[in-house]
Amino acid sequence: MNSFLRIKILQLFVVAMFIILAIRLFYIQVIDSSYKEMSDNNVLRYEVLYPPRGEVYDRNGEYLIQSKESYDLMVVPREVRPFDTLLMSRIVGLTLPKLRQQLRKAARYSSRRPSLVVGQLTKDAKLRLDEMNFPGFFTVYRTVRSYPRNIAGNLLGYVGEVDDQMIENDPYYRPGDYIGMSGLEQAYEELLRGKKGVRINLVDVHGISKGSYHDGMYDTIATAGLALTSSLDASLQEFGEELLEGKVGSIVAIEPSTGEILIMASSPTYDPDELVGRQRGNNYMKLLYNKRHPLFNRAVMSRYPPGSTFKLINGLIGQQEGVLKASQTYPCQMGYHVGRGVKCHDHPSPINLRQAVQMSCNAYFCYVMRNILDNPKYGSVKTGLDVWADYVRSFGFGRKLDSDFTGEINGIVPTQEFYNKRYNNRWNSLTVISLSIGQGELGVTPLQMANLAATVANRGYYYIPHVVKAIEGRDSIDRRFYEKHYTKVDPAYFEPIVDGMYMAVHNEGGTARIANVPGLEACGKTGTAQNPQGRDHSTFLGFAPKDDPKIAISVYIENGGFGATIAVPIASLIMEKYLNDTITRPYLVDYVKNLQIPYPYYDNKR
Repeated sequence: MNSFLRIKILQLFVVAMFIILAIRLFYIQVIDSSYKEMSDNNVLRYEVLYPPRGEVYDRNGEYLIQSKESYDLMVVPREVRPFDTLLMSRIVGLTLPKLRQQLRKAARYSSRRPSLVVGQLTKDAKLRLDEMNFPGFFTVYRTVRSYPRNIAGNLLGYVGEVDDQMIENDPYYRPGDYIGMSGLEQAYEELLRGKKGVRINLVDVHGISKGSYHDGMYDTIATAGLALTSSLDASLQEFGEELLEGKVGSIVAIEPSTGEILIMASSPTYDPDELVGRQRGNNYMKLLYNKRHPLFNRAVMSRYPPGSTFKLINGLIGQQEGVLKASQTYPCQMGYHVGRGVKCHDHPSPINLRQAVQMSCNAYFCYVMRNILDNPKYGSVKTGLDVWADYVRSFGFGRKLDSDFTGEINGIVPTQEFYNKRYNNRWNSLTVISLSIGQGELGVTPLQMANLAATVANRGYYYIPHVVKAIEGRDSIDRRFYEKHYTKVDPAYFEPIVDGMYMAVHNEGGTARIANVPGLEACGKTGTAQNPQGRDHSTFLGFAPKDDPKIAISVYIENGGFGATIAVPIASLIMEKYLNDTITRPYLVDYVKNLQIPYPYYDNKR
């Protein structure tokens, strides 16, 4: 190879190298942004701007949940320089080991990205941190929840820090973010949380902020969460919780014409402010391990036998199926004496449907139940039971009602498959006779019982119970809450039942006479539900006034005894306060508040 050819090859090699370098430079500067991003990360700090969480009002505009000022201390590990750890621990209220643990956790997550060190600091702590100007640390404005009335903790829910699984499920969240963990806070999380913004700051090599990047040209603002107007009546809720003190149970009241929940009280309950602030974790663990389970919303999470309140449904089904007329009478000599029988209390006999509701006769509804199940047109009691169960489900039992808060459980409506398995296909109408008086395998929630009261008040239909009636900036709530849900019973058959409920409150011999308040025109049905673990449960459902009802209510008190003992007085006081805005029987308030019912099941539980 001559020297000329070698020179040409060398020249071509040099040109090729220049072309490769030029292409690579073009790729780095124009196409690949990673180097630019690495450079930006050396001088820019992306600070998340957290929006204030949406506030919640009661139906009258009173605050149920507010947001108040708070601050989080953040760290960018690679920008940290030696600092006085003892001083910082004193300012933020962390022990030295805990502070070091948080810093190690942040370094494992990312050396360049901000991580939470400690949250929910006061403004004083934030100002002291700003004054000390610790390298690599900065504070971020946040809000925390505040509960002015300290009520409805189980229903409203609480907010907590996200975990790894939540972050994996939703890319919106980052370590240190907060999320609704239960109740209304969880159900309406996407509306309440708002939308985060970003502020881009210039920082020097020591991590000291030098101001906004390009005068905030690339910043995005945080959008506040939407405010919710709840259907709850705060004063009524507070009154209900006072009446429930010293008892285990719940109160649910609904506006029949809308399905709006006026009160949902569960006892024992807790102060929602206990799950806010730096002691939230400790308080949560105390509540979690409390034997009385104050975090448990009994109104929607408990499954009880409905007791005699369920007689209303059997009376309605009997009429619809043509096996019962309101004028039809049956005898009762202290019970139903067929098979193993069902006991009853002493009252006049024979009686018709209205009187049977008024006096809560067990025998009457045993006759009715057997007539339903043994109806010859079904061909067998098994088919009859399935027809009966289909009617019961049309009232909202045996399933969730699809409300707008979390925690609601299904009820239980037994079918022939259930009994075939239990009794090896050998059973008849006497085997399941306890269903006639709301016992046996039936399981309902207090919410479902309140919905039954609303359904009877409406003479055959209900709206899905819900606890939010308005959303900021929106014309309406979910359309499903405006739809009427009809039962399979004709409205005409509700009138004898309503008359019987009215007589139970207003006539001599009625089981709910305590609920008789002049002008209130209340209707009601008592229940005494058998309890295999102790004293019977006391229950009541009703509504007022009789015509154009404004409130429907269910009260369920565990171990309370007869329905008239405690459930009726509580329901009566709630209805009176809501409709008249006053209480004319202070002695009854004292009686209820002073009645402390033991917790044999919870207190003896190990």
